[in-house]
Amino acid sequence: MLVLILAGVIWGLGVAMGTPRPARWTMIGLLLVAVIALNLVLPEGNPLRAATGGSAAPWLILAGLGGAVWGYSRVIRGVRERTGVDVRAPVLPAGQPDRFSDVELNRYARHIALREVGGAGQKALKDASVLVIGAGGLGAPVLQYLAAAGVGTIGVIDADTVENTNLHRQVIHRDDAIGMPKVFSAQREMEAQNPFVMVRPYNRRFDDSIAPELVAEYDLVLDGTDNFDTRYLVNATCVAARVPLISGALTQWEGQLSVFDPAGDAPCYSCVFPQAPEPGLVPSCAEAGVIGPLPGIVGSMMALEAIKVLTGAGTPLRGQMLIVDALHGENRTIGITRRPDCTTCGTPVAQGA
Repeated sequence: MLVLILAGVIWGLGVAMGTPRPARWTMIGLLLVAVIALNLVLPEGNPLRAATGGSAAPWLILAGLGGAVWGYSRVIRGVRERTGVDVRAPVLPAGQPDRFSDVELNRYARHIALREVGGAGQKALKDASVLVIGAGGLGAPVLQYLAAAGVGTIGVIDADTVENTNLHRQVIHRDDAIGMPKVFSAQREMEAQNPFVMVRPYNRRFDDSIAPELVAEYDLVLDGTDNFDTRYLVNATCVAARVPLISGALTQWEGQLSVFDPAGDAPCYSCVFPQAPEPGLVPSCAEAGVIGPLPGIVGSMMALEAIKVLTGAGTPLRGQMLIVDALHGENRTIGITRRPDCTTCGTPVAQGA
């Protein structure tokens, strides 16, 4: 009680005299140091030591907690300064497009601390719009990590509903979502994980009737579909709109991904796979099976490539294809190049030759 009274007197006198807040906290800190010193130096039974608690332990704990709070406030202040936010300005409501709220700064602090991302990169993510085609095995981790990363607008298109057989690998969906359209199940989980992002669900197939208009609304497309017809349509639409495409595929124990971007002098999907394999030659996941964590691995890599493309960090997989062999624990990267005679992105002269 004596220490609390002294602290109150110091604070009150400081307020009355117009002493700045930091100076008042400094004086209280000196009082705490003095109390700790008294409890460490004076012998047990000393009246002054008894009047100040009789032990240094609780005061040391209090000092540690105070130091942790001070350190945390300094980290938040540094994050604000790196993002260009005026520390003296009032906190803005969450979701304003041009600024970060305190909660957002705290949430993305580990991103902002990265030299390759920083405040500018996180702002680029907040301003970006990404379309994810498919909310299944690959779409699930893609959607989760893009939402967690703070991508401002995320569209997801899929016509399927959640089934029991999906749940061993499509971890964005829960058991109580069985029978629910996948886009709405994914939207629920994404918004619960990060309320600062906007999710646009499209509960329908990606087809010719919607493809050009839909892709034109987004900065980047990620394709996690499991059929070749849709893959070729997605690729052709992205090439026409000059929108980068990150495409992934998997079967059994193996997956692959690449960034297809002819506008960035990288090949398109058709450059690498000029035509679809004959029906039945490549079995589906339902026919051949797929190990549960593999979509998480490949989908997370797709989300990582998306973040790199949007922020300009590192070297995205343009002109490269990453192949993941989960069974033998091997990854390899192969070079891929544009084909001048590609019917989707090749030059008109080469196509007509």
